[in-house]
Amino acid sequence: MKTLERFQYFLAQAPFMRDLGVEALALSPGRVSTALTLQPRFLQHTGQAHAGVMATLVDHSMGSAAQTLAPDEHWVVTAELKTSVLRPAKGVRLVCEAWVLKPGRMLSFTEGEVFAEDAQGVRTLVMKASATMAVTPATRYTTIPQA
Repeated sequence: MKTLERFQYFLAQAPFMRDLGVEALALSPGRVSTALTLQPRFLQHTGQAHAGVMATLVDHSMGSAAQTLAPDEHWVVTAELKTSVLRPAKGVRLVCEAWVLKPGRMLSFTEGEVFAEDAQGVRTLVMKASATMAVTPATRYTTIPQA
């Protein structure tokens, strides 16, 4: 996954990401940016984004950042995930920045941040996350989508 177009295609191949409407904003080696427009179905009864929605966005984004550095014919999957909700996420969309701290042959260490963005484009940090990503060879049971 080396181009923004490839990243957009990659997201479109994940049914859950497609269903949520996650957008690819930017891509560079070891780093991605994504966004998710908040809809009523993503909110808690308090009107803030559900932590599970934010965790899903940051998890997939950190995995995507690691995927940019993975060898061909390998998948990146989450081995361990930690999230910290810093404040309620209220706004019109969530924006996620994710990056690789240390790539590895079998494990990559990643971090991510989720921001709530208001209608004027002002962002507030609402979640910090870290994850260990396992780098696994594609098998006969999984395939790498081709563009």
